[in-house]
Amino acid sequence: MTKKTSNPIQSLKIPRVIIISCKICAFISTKLVTKYTARLFTTPIKHKVPKRELEMDRKSAQHTIHIPKINKDIVVYEFGKSDRKILLVHGWSGRGTQLFKIADELLHNGYSTVSFDAPAHGKSKGKTTIMSDFIESILEIDKIYGPFKIAIGHSLGGMSVLNAIKDGLKVDKAVVIGSGDIVQDILDDFISKLELKPKISELLREHFENKYKTVMDNYSAYKAAAKIKVPVLVIHDNDDPEVAVKAGIHIHKHLVNGSLFVTDKLGHRKILGNQIVIKKIVDFIKSN
Repeated sequence: MTKKTSNPIQSLKIPRVIIISCKICAFISTKLVTKYTARLFTTPIKHKVPKRELEMDRKSAQHTIHIPKINKDIVVYEFGKSDRKILLVHGWSGRGTQLFKIADELLHNGYSTVSFDAPAHGKSKGKTTIMSDFIESILEIDKIYGPFKIAIGHSLGGMSVLNAIKDGLKVDKAVVIGSGDIVQDILDDFISKLELKPKISELLREHFENKYKTVMDNYSAYKAAAKIKVPVLVIHDNDDPEVAVKAGIHIHKHLVNGSLFVTDKLGHRKILGNQIVIKKIVDFIKSN
């Protein structure tokens, strides 16, 4: 039997059993399917740490810290020793070591990095989490380990970085890679992948707004981008199957001081290890 190779431009498939269970819930009641999809939406998948990330895992100083605003504990990774610190933020179902190739190159250029496993991710405890947990984690890490010269975020981590800067994180520059943008678009895409009616997406948004007493659209990346003055490099792939390139283009459009770098055939995760992308990041960080 031939081994299947992963396709960087193929979207991750939702297991059929989950799709069927959603349809059954929807048949029973809209209230039931809304609660069920809310649970699914806020439950990340904890993947085993790949061998390629083990070196960063071994060489990092790791600590568990408490995030008072959300009353959750997270694991933080300090990689290298330098006064020039860079914060790395992984995406949904990611880990603090996921941006290891970027961290390695930054280390070679005289920077140290601080990353973390967001709540319910990696070595951090919990089963469910939301973007506001990412944001509060960033702000607390800044208090303990900062100040940071740069913040780099991937996917949901990119959205979180932009929102954290809007909420007071002080950095000289930021980089967002494959970042999501409009919250409603993300909910719509999630519900579409579950093969449910579009109406459920609106009910899901209302559910979160009632539960967390907030307006979900306030977390949309382009809204945060419009309030950010520091230089921001937006990187996105034309063939990203998880987050369409239009998200990166739209974020860039709303930045006061932004630059856009679009790649091809790297997808949503392979882009993190691409040497051309990493060089672009390092050049951006070192530029005046």
